[in-house]
Amino acid sequence: MRKLRVYTGPETESPNLSLLDAAGDPNTVRVSLGEILPTLADAVASDRTWLSDFADDEMTISSDLYDVLQAYRHFRRPGG
Repeated sequence: MRKLRVYTGPETESPNLSLLDAAGDPNTVRVSLGEILPTLADAVASDRTWLSDFADDEMTISSDLYDVLQAYRHFRRPGG
């Protein structure tokens, strides 16, 4: 019988990774967009089913990034 193993990341902590002490949530980490974007892009391109598990998770992003994403979404629309 196969057992599901959960990957918890590398044994050594990444220097770009830090627990968010202010939030007090040990299940929250702070990472740069550049650190996770390649992995997320690959997961989307590969249509990984685990992405749907996190579809309702909230993220905190800078207002500048939000504005850029909104503009991109607007101009990406057909006829936009």
